[in-house]
Amino acid sequence: MNFKDLNIIPPILEGLNKANYTNPTPIQEQAIPAVLAGRDLLGCAQTGTGKTAAFSVPIIQLLSEKPSVPRQGRRIRSLILSPTRELAIQIADNIKTYSRYTDIRCAAIVGGVSQKVQERALSQGADIIIATPGRLMDLVNQKRIDLKSVEILVLDEADRMLDMGFIHDVKRIISKMPSKKQTLFFSATMPPEITKMVKTLLVDPVKVEITPVSSTVDRIEQSVYLLENGKKQHMLNHILQDKSIVLALVFTRTKRGADRVTRELTKVNVTAQAIHGDKSQNDRQKALNNFKSGVTRVLVATDIAARGIDVEELSHVVNFNLPNIPETYVHRIGRTGRAGHSGMAISFCDKEEMPFLKDIEKVIKKSIPEVKDHPYPMTSAPAFVKNSKGSKAAANNSMTNKPAKAKKNPARKPKSEWFTKQGKAQNSNFKPHKSKSSKVNKKTI
Repeated sequence: MNFKDLNIIPPILEGLNKANYTNPTPIQEQAIPAVLAGRDLLGCAQTGTGKTAAFSVPIIQLLSEKPSVPRQGRRIRSLILSPTRELAIQIADNIKTYSRYTDIRCAAIVGGVSQKVQERALSQGADIIIATPGRLMDLVNQKRIDLKSVEILVLDEADRMLDMGFIHDVKRIISKMPSKKQTLFFSATMPPEITKMVKTLLVDPVKVEITPVSSTVDRIEQSVYLLENGKKQHMLNHILQDKSIVLALVFTRTKRGADRVTRELTKVNVTAQAIHGDKSQNDRQKALNNFKSGVTRVLVATDIAARGIDVEELSHVVNFNLPNIPETYVHRIGRTGRAGHSGMAISFCDKEEMPFLKDIEKVIKKSIPEVKDHPYPMTSAPAFVKNSKGSKAAANNSMTNKPAKAKKNPARKPKSEWFTKQGKAQNSNFKPHKSKSSKVNKKTI
């Protein structure tokens, strides 16, 4: 099947051809006809499956078939909500590409950049706006944006918006729109809160589910290194000695961690830049552009940027820190293996992160193979570690090859004997709890 078979109008087909789109992906093949028919849609699909075109192509066509009334000016007729600035900008760029031969205009409304620039774009008129919830609420409250003419609403990466605490903003934004509208809802995972939201927002939706919820793309090769504490940076430096790794996206848990990893990579002559919430939008966009163009070899990111980084030929994703939310792992590694390419997802795990690894394997329903041949193995393994085939095995005791048995607690005396003379005689060294430390504590308090 090609895009012509989906009854897409010639101007949009021309834009798709310019972007080298020939055959629709499975989600595009199922979603586009449903959206063109005016149906609400629930899309459950992994990142990297082509869902941006799945909702934006039919929206462009529907709005093109009903042009704005000249006397009324351009009204915002479609709103696309995105959890991150990077993803919003990426969606806007894609829509501009698909709609270049139509009369449709779009604008990105995101935080971290000048509001005046966005006000100017709005004053010139936009049929579609792609926005992050925070900045959009600011402009709505300032009466700079009117959502009363919205005909099509898209919630993209809804589960991520839930994780980032945007759900209340989203509900307030929806209350500013007409109750009668077409709603397209996309989420890679379906936690209970999202399921409740779907029931309240969608009317008789068409459900498109391309892969099982929280599954990982088959063409991504996954592996894990069990490392001694404090050796992750050494392991990353060691891995990046392989010159075949042209581009690598490294995820850290914190902003300070991202900056620290970037500094350490620079010390060993690896070009790296960090991208996280403390960076200005201009700095984040510059770092992303440098990464896409190959000027920067390693991009170090926190999860705030996990769903807005779209590099078609990204070969490696490295989890420097394992996420404590298993679904986040799915979104992270989904940055590679895109557009039909293969990819590798490498994870570092120390003793404290072993519970996170177990949770991730439960969610993805597979064991992640362990790489054992490396210079920084975990020497003091926890109660359960993984063998080379990824199965669980008891940690070996150094003398007996059996797990060490826990010592039994001594039997407790009954309370009646706690303060007997015999008890005091047996504990002649006992002193009241008025130690030096307690005096220090009093002074401290």
